[in-house]
Amino acid sequence: MRYLILLLCLFPIIGQAKGNKIKGKIIETTEKGEKIPLPGASVFWKNTNHGTATNSNGEFEINEDSNSNTIVIQFVGYKTKEVKYKTGTTNLLISLDPNIELNEVVVSKRKAGTVIDRVNPIQSQSITGAELCKAACCNLAESFETNASVDVAYADAATGAKSIKLLGLTGKYIEMMTEKTPNFKGLASVYGMSYVPGPWMHSIQVSKGVGSVVNGYESITGQINIEYQKPQLAPKFYLNLFGNSMGMTELNAISGIRIKKNLSTAFLVHAQDNDKEIDHNHDNFLDDPMVKQYNVINRWYWKPKNGPSTQFGVKLIDEERIGGQKGYDESKPKDINNAFRINIDTKRYEFFAKSGYVFPNDNDKSIAIITNFTTHEQKSFYGLRNYTANEDYFYANLLFQSYIGNLNHKYTAGLSYIYDKFDDNLSQNGENLNTDRTEKVAGAYIEYTYTPSDDITLQTGLRYDNHSIYDGFVTPRLHFRYKFAEKSTLRIAAGSGRRTSNTIAENSYLLASNRKFTLAKDLKQEKAWNYGLSLTQEFNLFSRNFTLSTDFYRTSFQNQIITDLDYSLREVRFYNLEGDSWANNYQAELKFSPFERFDITAAMRFSDVKAKINNKFQDVPYVNKHKGLVSLSYATRMNIWQFDFTSQFNGSMRIPSTANNPTEHQRRDKAPNYTQLSAQVTKRFRHWEIYAGAENIGDYVQKKPIIAAEDPFSEYFDASMIWGPIQERKFYLGLRFTLDYK
Repeated sequence: MRYLILLLCLFPIIGQAKGNKIKGKIIETTEKGEKIPLPGASVFWKNTNHGTATNSNGEFEINEDSNSNTIVIQFVGYKTKEVKYKTGTTNLLISLDPNIELNEVVVSKRKAGTVIDRVNPIQSQSITGAELCKAACCNLAESFETNASVDVAYADAATGAKSIKLLGLTGKYIEMMTEKTPNFKGLASVYGMSYVPGPWMHSIQVSKGVGSVVNGYESITGQINIEYQKPQLAPKFYLNLFGNSMGMTELNAISGIRIKKNLSTAFLVHAQDNDKEIDHNHDNFLDDPMVKQYNVINRWYWKPKNGPSTQFGVKLIDEERIGGQKGYDESKPKDINNAFRINIDTKRYEFFAKSGYVFPNDNDKSIAIITNFTTHEQKSFYGLRNYTANEDYFYANLLFQSYIGNLNHKYTAGLSYIYDKFDDNLSQNGENLNTDRTEKVAGAYIEYTYTPSDDITLQTGLRYDNHSIYDGFVTPRLHFRYKFAEKSTLRIAAGSGRRTSNTIAENSYLLASNRKFTLAKDLKQEKAWNYGLSLTQEFNLFSRNFTLSTDFYRTSFQNQIITDLDYSLREVRFYNLEGDSWANNYQAELKFSPFERFDITAAMRFSDVKAKINNKFQDVPYVNKHKGLVSLSYATRMNIWQFDFTSQFNGSMRIPSTANNPTEHQRRDKAPNYTQLSAQVTKRFRHWEIYAGAENIGDYVQKKPIIAAEDPFSEYFDASMIWGPIQERKFYLGLRFTLDYK
C-alpha cells in the first residue's frame, strides 16, 4: 500500500476539467475605498451545512449545491450577507458591512461555531470565535471542550500540565502550528497550549490524519493550526476580564491600530495571576498550581500598492508555575525537611515574519516566505530533582504556487529549513541525564492538486528532507475527495510522518513522581504511517437539515519511543519499539438544528490503541476506549442571550498496575466510566458581554489522585497517575468589552 502511495505521489493523474466550482473573495470596503480581505469568514449555502471558510487572503472555493441558490456569508463584527447565485458565475467579490447597532443591541444572525470544509480533500473543520465563546476558553487547552475529535485532560495532579489527544494518540504526534508555522515543539510541548490565550484566537483549524507536505514531515495523527487576531481586522479595543472559584484571575486586551491605509499594527496583552494555596481535598497538595503569566504580542501588517504583503511581529512570555505541597518555606533549604515544591520558571521569545507576492497579471500564481525564530528557557525543580533546558529554534519555508495549463492542475513547490538546538539536564539521584542535540534539516517538496470536476479532488505530495542526524528520508502523502452523490462526500487519506522525540521535555510532567527516568542509548527517530477513510452525509428529516460525519483512521508505527510505566513503579523507561504499535480510531458525529437558533452536536468515538510495552502487547495506558459528546447551544433573537451546555462521556482506560505497592498505596487498574457536565450563560449588550458558567457540574473527581501525598519524598509518591477530573465543581465569571472601528 505504501509503495502505491509513493507511486501516485510521483505520477499524478492528468485529466480534463468539467463541472463548476465557485471561487470568490470576502472583503470589507472602508470609507476610503480600501478593500480589506476577511480571513476565516463562514461561507455556506442557505439552509444547508455545505460550507467552507475563507483563507488568509479572504478567498474561498465552494461547489454548487442543487438544494440552494443563496450563498450566506457570516463574520463576527459584520452584518450577515445573502447573495443570490446565478448559474455559471465562477468568481465572486463580496463586501461585508459592519453590524448595524439598534437600541444597544447588535443586530446580526448567528455565526456558525464549527464549519466543516466540504472542498478540502483533507478532512478538516474550522473552529470559529463563536464556538470558542461557548465555554471558559482561557487558553488553547480549554478551547476543545465542545469538540468531538480532540481530547484535553490533566496529565498530573501537581503541575497543571494538560495532555491533548487526537486519534487516540498524545499531542506529540499532532503538528501544532500558529498561522501555518510549526510551533510549540520541544520545551513547549507540555505547557505550550497555555501560551495561547483564548481571546487572542481568531479561529482554529483541525485536520485529521497526515497533513500537507507543505507544512513539514511531522504530522502523523493530524494538524492543529491557530489563527491569531490580525492587525488589519482587530478591534480598536477589546477587553476580557475573567475569574474563577479556584482563585485564578485573568486579563486580556487587544488593540488594533490602523496607521495608514496599507499599514496597521496590533497589541495583544495577557496577564494571569493565581497566588492562592487552595486545597479542597485536604491532601496538603495544591489542587491547582499557582501561575503568574505575562504574555504579549506586537504584530504588524503592511500591504504596499504594488509590492508583497508583509506580516511580522514579536511574542514574549514570562511564566512562573508553582505546585506541590502547601507551606513551602523559601528561606529554608530545598530538602526533605521542607515541603515538596514544584517550580517551573519559563521565558520564551518569538519573532515571526511572512511575506507574500501575488503576480499582478495572474492571481493564481504567488510566492511566499515564512520564517520563525524562537528561544525558550526553562529552569525548574520537582522536589529534590532539578531540570534546566534551553532551546533555540529557527524555521523557514519558501513556497511557490501556480498551475499547469489550467486551474484543474495546481501545484505548490518549495524549500524549507529547520535549525533546532536543544540542551537540557536532569539531575536525579546524584546523576545527570540529558538529551542534547542540534538538528539541521533541509527539505524540498512538491504538492499537486488535480480537480477534474467539482466532485473530485486528488492531492498528492512528496517531500525529501536531509537530516543532520538521521540522514535523508522521503515523506509521501495522498488525499482524495469524491462527492459520489449530491449530499455524500467520501475522503481517503494515506501517508507517512516522522518526528524526533524530546524524551525528557515531552514527559516532564512525570517528574511529579519519584520515578527514575531511564533512557536507552540509541533512541531513533519515530516513524509511522496513517491511513484514513471518512464519509460525510447530509440528509433532511422533518424539514430540517442533518450532517452525519463518520471516519476511521489507523496509525501504524515502524518505530516509536515507548514510554514504559509498567516495568516498575519506581522507574519510567524510554526505548525503541520492539514489535507492533498501532492505533485504530472510529468516530461518528451528527450536527443538526431542531429549530431556529438551537444547535446540537452529538458524537461517539471508539479507540483501540495497543503497543508492545514491557515485553507484552497490550493497551496503551491512559487512553479512553470510548468517548461521547453532546453539545447544545441556544440563542434568543438577535443573540441577546445565549445558553450553552456540554456533556462529555468518558469510557474506561487501562492504568499501570500498582499491585506491588503497599495496600494503602494501591490504586485501581482500570478507570471507571464517568460523565462531565459544563454550562454557560451569556448576556450581550451594545459593546459588552457578560458570561457566567460552571465546569464539572456533577462534582465528579478522582479520589486520592496523589499516591503517598502524606510522604512525597518516599519511593511511593506519584502525582502522575491521573485518569479523571482532579478539580471539583468550578464556577467562573467573565466580562467582554469590544469597541470596533466604524
